[in-house]
Amino acid sequence: MHEVYTHPNSQAQFRRAAKVIPSGVYGHLGPAEGCFIPVEAFPLFSDHAKGSYFWDVDGHRYIDYMCAFGPNILGYNDPDVDEAARKQREKGDCTTSPSTVMIDFAELLVDTVKSADWAFFAKNGNDVTTLAIMASRAYTHRKKIVFFKGYYHGVAPWTQKIDYAGVIEEDVANNIYIPWNDAAALERVFAEHKDEIAAVIAQPYMHGNFMDNELPAKGFWQKVRKLCTENDTVLVVDDVRAGFRLDMAGSDHYFGFEADLICFCKAIANGYNVSALCGKEFMKNTISSMSYTGSYWMSAVPFAAGIACIEKMKKLNCPQILIDKGGQLKRGLVKAAADYGYDLRVTGVPSLFYMRLADDPTLMLHQAWIAECVKRGVFFTNHHNHFINAALTDADIAETVEIAREAFEAIQKK
Repeated sequence: MHEVYTHPNSQAQFRRAAKVIPSGVYGHLGPAEGCFIPVEAFPLFSDHAKGSYFWDVDGHRYIDYMCAFGPNILGYNDPDVDEAARKQREKGDCTTSPSTVMIDFAELLVDTVKSADWAFFAKNGNDVTTLAIMASRAYTHRKKIVFFKGYYHGVAPWTQKIDYAGVIEEDVANNIYIPWNDAAALERVFAEHKDEIAAVIAQPYMHGNFMDNELPAKGFWQKVRKLCTENDTVLVVDDVRAGFRLDMAGSDHYFGFEADLICFCKAIANGYNVSALCGKEFMKNTISSMSYTGSYWMSAVPFAAGIACIEKMKKLNCPQILIDKGGQLKRGLVKAAADYGYDLRVTGVPSLFYMRLADDPTLMLHQAWIAECVKRGVFFTNHHNHFINAALTDADIAETVEIAREAFEAIQKK
């Protein structure tokens, strides 16, 4: 049996943080969004990390299936990526004129991503999804954007709902929402808004939070691609979360089509801060015409880290490794659940999977099971995708399944 963790130092640090930082830990990394329930079961601050683990400020080790919510793809502190970053830092990072390593990184992305003829760099996923929408409107001289319900494309006002704090009607007035996998609905929308739709934006499959994930239906993406082409509408793929976990050539390539614009961030540099918008040649001049930049967007260290990360992922055939490891984990968890009489649903591509105990529609049972896993050293969250990294070992997976069994036993006793 594994030790059951408590978090006195983490909770003390959170009380300290709450005095000087809004929410203490804000956004999806903190307790306010509902992914950490009950809060006392989760560590809120880490001390250090290596490979597939991180250690909290109370000294507890976790097998980490959140991977910093995606950036950790090779393993924390990967020696090859960190060495490339170190060498570049000695030469220079954020300088008045950018390093030519930026060109090297762009050339590598163009060579790697099937739908990429160019690359534009920023820092966050939100930076590049926003640029993709602005560029689509600039190119088409249209306003309306089509979303698939259940989406997440960042935190900018155009991505939000009207009842979100700080979002006004004008921010979302041109948003159109249709069901995922409903090509007929998209066709109707194009007919109803002829010559008005600038872009269709979507994740490569529906991997939203608080819901089972859903792959594209057979032929769905090909129909979407055809409708966008016929209506002179830009097709934007948000590959911020799934990028390089399905296919080194891009998740659009994995599903058999090509985007006009494709957005990358999380796994692009194994935790170094960079994002990229890649796209087709016909969009290049539009991007060039736009006033869109940031103070640190051309810093060289993340570019060097990104080159090392992508080269290593290609050498390893990383997406297949992650899919295989995720499949192994899925089989072990589903069997463990069944052995205790529970119905665990694991959906999505195995390298980026979502879990839900289907025995209780209130999700309280699911949250209780997740909490018992976390308290024994497996870091899951309640209502978010989970991520696989290449440093995860067979022993880690076996220990995870063992802890999952202890957690099932614990919730049965309760």
